[in-house]
Amino acid sequence: MILIDFLFVNGSYLISIYLHYLDYSVMPRDILDKMLVRMPYVTLVYIGIFMVAKLYKNLWRYMGFLELTKTVIGAGLGTIICFLIDYIFMKLGGLFGIGCLPLIAYIDSFLLITFLCVGIRTCYKSFRAMRSNLQRRSGTANKNIMIIGAGNMGNTILYEMSLSGYKFGSPVCIVDDDPAKQKLRIRNIPVAGKPEDIPKLVSQYDVNEIIFCITLISPERKREILDIAMSTGCSLKLAPNVEDFGGYNKSFTDKIRKVDVLDLLSRPEIKLNPDVCKYVTGETVLVTGGGGSIGSELCRQIARYNPAKIVIFDIYENNAFTLKNSLDRQYCGAPQIEIRIGSVRDMNRLREIFDEFNPSSVFHAAAHKHVPLMEDSPYEAVKNNILGTYNTAFCANEYGVKNFVLLSTDKAVNPTNVMGATKRVCEIVVQHFSKISKGTKFAAVRFGNVLGSNGSVIPIFKEQIENGGPVTVTHPDITRYFMTIPEASQLVVQAGGLAKGGEIFVLDMGEPVKIVTLAENLIKLSGFEPYKDVDIQFTGLRPGEKLYEELSLEEELDQRRKTGNDKIFVTKPLEIDDEMIENEIKAIGDLKPEEVRIFLKRLVPNYKPQ
Repeated sequence: MILIDFLFVNGSYLISIYLHYLDYSVMPRDILDKMLVRMPYVTLVYIGIFMVAKLYKNLWRYMGFLELTKTVIGAGLGTIICFLIDYIFMKLGGLFGIGCLPLIAYIDSFLLITFLCVGIRTCYKSFRAMRSNLQRRSGTANKNIMIIGAGNMGNTILYEMSLSGYKFGSPVCIVDDDPAKQKLRIRNIPVAGKPEDIPKLVSQYDVNEIIFCITLISPERKREILDIAMSTGCSLKLAPNVEDFGGYNKSFTDKIRKVDVLDLLSRPEIKLNPDVCKYVTGETVLVTGGGGSIGSELCRQIARYNPAKIVIFDIYENNAFTLKNSLDRQYCGAPQIEIRIGSVRDMNRLREIFDEFNPSSVFHAAAHKHVPLMEDSPYEAVKNNILGTYNTAFCANEYGVKNFVLLSTDKAVNPTNVMGATKRVCEIVVQHFSKISKGTKFAAVRFGNVLGSNGSVIPIFKEQIENGGPVTVTHPDITRYFMTIPEASQLVVQAGGLAKGGEIFVLDMGEPVKIVTLAENLIKLSGFEPYKDVDIQFTGLRPGEKLYEELSLEEELDQRRKTGNDKIFVTKPLEIDDEMIENEIKAIGDLKPEEVRIFLKRLVPNYKPQ
């Protein structure tokens, strides 16, 4: 490009000089002399300006308005500088005795340089685009692609595809909700219909892959369109949001990803009130079970509100260590992240932690949560869940903690399994301490299944699909409430700020999802046909498993009301026998394994073990 610009710049001056002196009987030799004298500084001025503008560091296939503007401005600035050099040194200084060129010659030179330098770059880009278009039309691309969305992102993805020579596929049609865009063309690709026409257009254009490119859309409409696209059996992908894109001269197409099942379960965005969460700002926060899937995300959400210190307390050191490194990289030591290893069963170890850090808020996420495993080891569930919660709550009360939040589960409502029953006792323990505490606000937050958490059904299904099936579902009618880990954690932090004492907060989980539908969607997203390519087998309900979960007890429903956040409901505490609770908890150490379910039945009368 430097060589080409050298030829264009000096050639333009030579042509301008020749055209001006053509009618003055000037010998060609004299015209050449006038140019040869100017060639060194003309070259240095123009090439130097283009270098300063970094025009030689651009990939010209990505050329845009900015690069063209720089070229025009550079040509104009170079012309002005060359005129000043001629005027000062050639005319006023009399150097070489050749004087200035006429003003019109400088204007002609500027126009020629601009036309040639911009033209060669535009021609190069146009040539690449034309070659890519020929490749697309010739059918050399390995698949036909439908674009959903004729907006900025759709246009950008089409542009990126053309630059790559359509090596990943050929766009054949676009669909969009906007009636004004129907039957128009974007980069020569037709807007062939609306999202409801996708099945028909897939057949008409022989589409193999669909890319969803709408960034501003409601979650409900997005899910509708994805459901339509998924029904075609085509490979389904998502373009990135603008905030996911970073870096100059990097491709948006590199960030296109496969649609995940989370995209199909999306709900309206949760709007949090940051003021409610300021109770952790500048404070020390203790998270038990902080290295777990939910506990770790809870730490990330708490860190957003600038606490002074987050203490991760966990029995398993590896996850806690990884989380600390991640938070330290992201927040550079503010908040300060501390790890302490230990068990919530150990009262002495808990007292050491409270002595050392004196936290102002405690989020109690440590628990055994896997239903079938706890059916086999019920005494461990009682010791870890109930005794661990009692110990942590006791220390929180003893050390004057301001806020204590227990993470509970919908399985605590009318429980049929040991895990759910122990969690219901944990809620009772929290309400017990709320009654006897003078300074600590105790509360529990109850929510359903968390997608992506340890033991979640999604990773199990994915592994089964990768192995060719079958995907195992316990019952065709089984349903569950689902939330994402960040969604649940955000609402837990918010609930802690809304607590007055003794409440059980219930998160709005949306509509329950049939597990078999979840399995079918995962199979489709993996590019297979349910029951045909990958079979689904029903294995029967596992011990302690219910067909459906409930979020509130019947006696709680009368007192259930909305909070300041319409995604969080609150129930008033039920009457409990505080003396009985204390006595039963103290007797846990004397329990025999075969007495565990009887013990749970005493504390939770509506516990109905299967």
